[in-house]
Amino acid sequence: MGRFFSDAVEKALRDIYYQERLGRGKEGFQLLEQASAAGDGDASCILARCLCGPQYVWTGHGFPEDDDAAARLLHKAVEQGSALAVLVCLRTGNMTPSMEQKMPFSSLKEAFDIVMGKARQGEPFCQYMIGNVYFWWDFLRIEEVGEASFPDINGLRAYIVENVQKCEEWFLRAYKGGFYLAGNNLYNYYRKGDEDAMIPPQPEKMKGLYRIGAEGGHPLHQEFWAKELKEQGRKEEALRWYKEAAEGGNTGCWYDVGMAYELGEGTTQDYAYAAECYVRGLNDRYGGIGCHNSLGALYFEGKGVPRDYAKAYQLLMAAYEMESKWGLDFLGKSCFYGLGTPQDYIRAREFLEQVDWDDPEVYYLLGFIYARGMGVPADIAKGVGYLEKAKDFPQAREERLRYKKTLFGKWVVR
Repeated sequence: MGRFFSDAVEKALRDIYYQERLGRGKEGFQLLEQASAAGDGDASCILARCLCGPQYVWTGHGFPEDDDAAARLLHKAVEQGSALAVLVCLRTGNMTPSMEQKMPFSSLKEAFDIVMGKARQGEPFCQYMIGNVYFWWDFLRIEEVGEASFPDINGLRAYIVENVQKCEEWFLRAYKGGFYLAGNNLYNYYRKGDEDAMIPPQPEKMKGLYRIGAEGGHPLHQEFWAKELKEQGRKEEALRWYKEAAEGGNTGCWYDVGMAYELGEGTTQDYAYAAECYVRGLNDRYGGIGCHNSLGALYFEGKGVPRDYAKAYQLLMAAYEMESKWGLDFLGKSCFYGLGTPQDYIRAREFLEQVDWDDPEVYYLLGFIYARGMGVPADIAKGVGYLEKAKDFPQAREERLRYKKTLFGKWVVR
């Protein structure tokens, strides 16, 4: 038997929350499933959290999201005698009156005291849940306290403020103990304070907070800390942490590493290594779009990889289908010139007209399309307007010379 929970639960907690970068999340998940089926309420509780998405568990584990299954598991966990599940149910709105009657505890306070005992002995998940009790005001229901418990509203307000502030200590203890989600809640507490309790934000405490999680080996917080360092201009340090995060399974950070090498920020410029990084991040649910775009651009321009317009178009088109407009100019140029895809002026115009940034070549191509009527009725005036926006782009100047305005203000071919 583990110190706080069963051996299965304690190992699963290490794999899923405390040492997630080791990549054993799925093994931990299976342990919880087996222990839950065998009647372990704490296993059922933590398994439920694993099904609730990125707010409650690291997406790098690849767990499925199923809120209905999570709710069923939480109810099961309470009936199986998990005090931890009582607090989770309370927090998630699953502690209905009927559920409260089914729990094998005399009161919510009894369950709270059990979790508090483990928190005081150093169990990080329990410390996190105690922090949540104070952070979200669940202590009012647990302690059965209300306005009638005090001589006046000021007494209630003072009681609330005193208890809400306790969340800081418990979140910090849990965070330093290895439970990275406690760091997220602590960061939000510092950032927002608690308006209803008139607790002001403490932005000075936000600075550097994610360093705790980064140094603790948590890939998500290594990314957050890297972003903070980058914003401070400490690009070499930022790159180090982006690499740590990426190598620990936070695959979206391969995009950030690739960008650093592509631009030579915090390191020597290296297009070939940048391309390798983008390849490693292609399948990430968050960084994958950027990797598709950036790798596509490298193939289009032949930087770090052999120029391959077909691969470039495929990658950039994949990003576009994921609702990214970053590569519109490349896609438009590919269709206009027939690079890596059949020449198609209609498709080229569809891409190019969505570009919302200054690009002289884009203006030239649109001017060419409209002035010559390529896949669209000829409109020399509109075409010339685009050509003039292209300013000193050489082909645009040359194309502009083909047209003149008559005495009656009509644009015609010279």
